[in-house]
Amino acid sequence: MSDKQSNNPLHGVTLEAMLTELHSHYGWDGLASRIKVRCFSHDPSIKSSLAFLRRTPWARDKVEALFLQLKKPKRTLAPKPSSERAPAGHGAARAPTILFARKTPPTDDA
Repeated sequence: MSDKQSNNPLHGVTLEAMLTELHSHYGWDGLASRIKVRCFSHDPSIKSSLAFLRRTPWARDKVEALFLQLKKPKRTLAPKPSSERAPAGHGAARAPTILFARKTPPTDDA
């Protein structure tokens, strides 16, 4: 059983902990705009939302997916180390290449 749970990022995280962290990050309005459920938009509270989410599997799945999205490490665009860069002179900026040239029709001036 531990092998099955070792790959589960939600293992050991309670629904209340997920909801509390999502609420602190997005607020009720942010949650209501991301997950269209009434418990987030009309008189929301942790207690009423937990009761709804425990009874409604599809809504709980959406909350879990949003929590995983929040926890996913953000990718940054850090510069490559100098060992991975192209040597000087290679990959330098070049003038654009013209792929199609438009020919003008001949004129009857003569």
